[in-house]
Amino acid sequence: MKEEEAKEREKKAVFLPAELYGRIEERVGTTEFQSVEEYVTFVMEEIMREEESEEEEPTFSEEEEEEVKKRLRALGYLE
Repeated sequence: MKEEEAKEREKKAVFLPAELYGRIEERVGTTEFQSVEEYVTFVMEEIMREEESEEEEPTFSEEEEEEVKKRLRALGYLE
């Protein structure tokens, strides 16, 4: 378990354009975040979480999928 915790705390460098860094730094000043690093980490985690949940969610609900199949059958595309 300690190895997993160590990996979670391990950090890697990411370089941002100076202009973007400055914009983020200004935004951080108006938030509860303590640093640009903390803010960027939060934003990236949120984006990753959203993308992961989108991958898990079906594109269509079951009802919508059945309606599409019904229409395709009516058009002769499905038997």
